[in-house]
Amino acid sequence: MIEYESYLSPFTWRYASTEMRSLWSEAQKRRMWREIWVALAEVQASFDLIRPEQVADLRARVHDVDVARALEIEDEIHHDLMAELKVFAEQCPLGGGSLHLGSTSTDVEDNTDALRLRKSLDLIIRRLSELLVVFSDKIERWADTPLIAFTHLQPAEPSTLGYRLAQYAQDLLIDWENLSRVRAHLRGKGFKGAVGTAASYAELLGEDNLEEFETRMSTVLGLPFFPVTTQTYPRKQDFQVVSALSELGGSLYKFAFDLRVLQSPPIGEIAEPFKITQVGSSAMPFKRNPINAEKINSLGRALAQFPRIAWDNAAHSLLERTLDDSANRRILLPESFLITDELLGVMLGIVTDLQVDEAALARNLENYGPFAATERVLMALAKAGADRQEMHERLRKHALAAWEVLQAGGANPLIMQVCQDEVFLRTLDEELLQQLMDASSHIGYAPRRAKELARTIRQVIS
Repeated sequence: MIEYESYLSPFTWRYASTEMRSLWSEAQKRRMWREIWVALAEVQASFDLIRPEQVADLRARVHDVDVARALEIEDEIHHDLMAELKVFAEQCPLGGGSLHLGSTSTDVEDNTDALRLRKSLDLIIRRLSELLVVFSDKIERWADTPLIAFTHLQPAEPSTLGYRLAQYAQDLLIDWENLSRVRAHLRGKGFKGAVGTAASYAELLGEDNLEEFETRMSTVLGLPFFPVTTQTYPRKQDFQVVSALSELGGSLYKFAFDLRVLQSPPIGEIAEPFKITQVGSSAMPFKRNPINAEKINSLGRALAQFPRIAWDNAAHSLLERTLDDSANRRILLPESFLITDELLGVMLGIVTDLQVDEAALARNLENYGPFAATERVLMALAKAGADRQEMHERLRKHALAAWEVLQAGGANPLIMQVCQDEVFLRTLDEELLQQLMDASSHIGYAPRRAKELARTIRQVIS
C-alpha cells in the first residue's frame, strides 16, 4: 500500500510500467543480491570451500527478503548490503556463516547492476520493437498521401505523410540497433575483490584456480565479466547505457514536438488521440491539448541531462574507487530506464491511434503546394527554350501576389494566374501548365522510399 503522507517519486505510481518498476524495486534488488550470494556459494562448494548442505540452506531462503528488518539493521550499521547480508544469515542457521566468502560489496552490487541493466534493456528493446512495428504500419498506410512539407517552419515542397513518418521511424531504428549493440556488450564486474586483483579469492582457492572460478561464476550467472576492473566495473558502461537511452529519448522527443506543432489548429494535420471523457483545460472547455506529447517532451528533457551525470561518474572515479557515484546511481540508473519506459508506452499509444485529418492535409497542400509547383513550371519553360531569368521573375511576381491574397484569407489564385499568363502560354499550353501546377505529384521517390523503410524495419527487428 502506498503511503501518501511522505514524499513519493512520480515513478512510484504515475510513470513507467509495473514491469519496469518491479525490476528496479528494493525487494527485487535484494533478491538478486541473494541469488548472487547463493551462486557464489554453489561455485565455492564445487571447490570444497562450502558444504552442499550449507548451500541448500541458503537456496531455501533466497527469496525470503525482509526489507523492514534489513532497514532496521542498516539504521545501526549504515551499510545497506551488509544489513541485507545479516538478515539473510539470520534466516540460514546452517549456511549463513558461509555467505560473502572472499567478496567485497561491489562483487555483489555491480554484478546485480549489470544483470538489471540487461533485463531493463531487454524490456526497452522489446517495447521499441512494438513501436517500430506500429510505425511501419502507419508508414505503409500513408506512404502515398501527399502533404506540404515545411522547412524553417514555413511551407516548402510536397512530400507524403508516410515519408514524414519514415523519418521518425528511421531514427528509432538507429536507436534500436544502438541499444541492441550496447546490450550485447554488457558485462559484470565478476568476482575480483576490493581493488580488482582477486587477491582474496586467491587466498581461498589458490591463484591457479582463479580463472576457473570466475569462468564458473560467469556461467552460473549467465553474465560475461570485464577482464580488468577496479573495485567496480568501469563506470563508462553506465555512460554508454544512459547515453543510448537518452538518444532514444531524443528521437521520441522530436516526433512529440513535431506533433504538437502539427496538431495546432492553423495546421491541424495530425493529432494525438483524445478520449471523449478527457478534460483539456480547467478554464477552457473547448481545449484539446496534446498532453501526451507534452509529457514526452517534459520527461525527455530530464532524460537528456542524465548522460552528463554518468560522464562525471566515469571520469571522476579516482584511482581504484571513490564513493561519490553511489548516491546518484540510485537515481540515475533506475530513473533513466523508468523515464524511457514511460516515453515508449506513451508514444505507442499516440502512434497506434494517431489521428490524421485528411481534409487538413489536402487544404494545406492546396494552399501552399502551388508555390512549390512553380519550380516545375520554371524548369519546363526553360527546357522548352524560354529565358530562364525572365520566367523566374514573372513566377516570382505571381507568387508574391498570390501570397498576399492567401494571407488576407482568400483562396490561393496562383494556379489560375500561371495558367492564364500569356507569356507562359507562348511556350507551354494551358493543359500542361495545369499538370505542372498540380503539386500533389511533385513528391519524387517519397512513397517508394517510405515503403522500403517499413520493410527494412520488419526485417531488422524480426
